[in-house]
Amino acid sequence: MTNANTSEALPVNRTFKSTLFIMLFEDKKNLLELYNAITGKHYADPELLEINTLENAIYMSMKNDVSFLIDGRLSLYEHQSTKNPNLPLRFLLYISHLYSRLTVKENLYGETIVQIPAPEFLIFYNGKDKMPERQILKLSDMYSVQEGQPKLELEATLLNISGSNNQKLKEACRTLGEYAIYTDKIRAYTEEMELSEAVDRAMDECIREDVLREFLMKHRAEARAMSIFEYDQERHMQQERKAGIEKGRRQGEEQLLRRLVQKNQSRGMSISEIAEVLDETEERIREIASEDPGEQAE
Repeated sequence: MTNANTSEALPVNRTFKSTLFIMLFEDKKNLLELYNAITGKHYADPELLEINTLENAIYMSMKNDVSFLIDGRLSLYEHQSTKNPNLPLRFLLYISHLYSRLTVKENLYGETIVQIPAPEFLIFYNGKDKMPERQILKLSDMYSVQEGQPKLELEATLLNISGSNNQKLKEACRTLGEYAIYTDKIRAYTEEMELSEAVDRAMDECIREDVLREFLMKHRAEARAMSIFEYDQERHMQQERKAGIEKGRRQGEEQLLRRLVQKNQSRGMSISEIAEVLDETEERIREIASEDPGEQAE
């Protein structure tokens, strides 16, 4: 087994979009187990699966996580650790590209109907934000005009696998359940220690507790590097979101202050009176009062 110090220096021979979820469910045995758990089927031969995940960057450098054909269905699975309301549109881009590949030899201009596999869109969420156990995300929710029956719709089902959510599903698919345990451990330990230490502790505990034991022992260096990258990326996205919220709050307060200054000016109040009422410095009030109305409106 590679120790933690050695694994730090080992390169990860994967694309930026690769995650531990992808690495686990690229394995047909694990993927079939997950499909059976989702659908209630009992397929035993992993070779029935035809994996067709988009491997190359397409459309704004995006790549899907896992897609595959079985039983006349085209299933697309995505993993998310942060909220993303744009997934229906991403799924639309993915499925369009996949259908294009599947029908490349078909005559789409002919009189005979071209048969295509029915699509299924699933999102496995295991982030920190509170989310419902099950949620439907719709493409039509993204439309700038909301009226009547949408002419184009796509529905994706989000399944929350963090904590005690969807426990029956995680029991039916041991790999998914153990993946959720591993990621929950990392998230909990990052609250009290550095990320690299949290990942090492989670890995060591999982190996002792027979949670993804074989996988983690075989791929420890790669899984460790991938986990650190994933949680660094997640933390960065959360920080950006918080910064955006804070910026919006400050802008809102600034706009409110400007409106109050204008309103009190129109009442004939002096700079000093406005400053006292709004608990601001006279210098700040004078600065706002001297601004061009067009600038204040922006």
